[in-house]
Amino acid sequence: MIRAADLIKKIEAFAPKSLAEEGDPTGLQIGDPNQPISKVMTTLDVRPETVKEAVEAGVDFIWAHHEPLFFPAKNLDLSDPQNKMYADLIKANIVVYSSHTNLDAAEGGLNDWLCSAFGIEEAVPLLPAEGNAKAGLGRIGRLKEPLKMVDYAKAVKQTCQVDQVRLVAKHPEAMVEKVAVLGGDGGKFWRTAKAAQADLFITADLYYHVGHDVLAADFAVLDPDHHMEALAKGPMAEKVKDWFGSSLTVFASTVNTDPYRYL
Repeated sequence: MIRAADLIKKIEAFAPKSLAEEGDPTGLQIGDPNQPISKVMTTLDVRPETVKEAVEAGVDFIWAHHEPLFFPAKNLDLSDPQNKMYADLIKANIVVYSSHTNLDAAEGGLNDWLCSAFGIEEAVPLLPAEGNAKAGLGRIGRLKEPLKMVDYAKAVKQTCQVDQVRLVAKHPEAMVEKVAVLGGDGGKFWRTAKAAQADLFITADLYYHVGHDVLAADFAVLDPDHHMEALAKGPMAEKVKDWFGSSLTVFASTVNTDPYRYL
């Protein structure tokens, strides 16, 4: 019999909570760690639509990247859709565990998966973790061969399956070889990527005024949307299969939780 705690132990060995950024509420979110589990779903976000998917599939453990309790509940009024979602999870006996910035920083974790998806090779941490040079936020490496920036941006767009990407660059026709990537909201690290001599920095949620600073510095940032981290759902599921084989049934959520629609 496999318990939730057994899977949690494997997750935390792979993505130690010590790698999480200060104040990040990563870890067990909902449920009893001693509960037996048999079916796991991996997801980027825990939203009402993903919970519905999990309940209908008979899931008893959700491994998510983003925490559903990132903003703590102030009451248990079930007319609030967020609170109802928590109630639905508890009623269905679904354990929810989130690995957020620790999964970003883990060796072989989310940012390495993004490098693989975006064709970035020989990647090393952009911001190495203290005491572990192979872990840390972001990655920087090289493309197999130089590509025109605008063409590479289109390839990333296709990989992320989004309608649009935002490219902040004075010279979109320039060639790109050295690329830095940081999943999620990483705009504040653009100077770190530039100092590391990246030709392009891929991250999300770039602010308007930061974009002006990037242009003034003659640097380039590609923003394919925070939802690019959904590329991690498949590798997360593969990790569970590697750890437990056929002892657990596991699948990646098929629900698109990107809140943005481009009209």
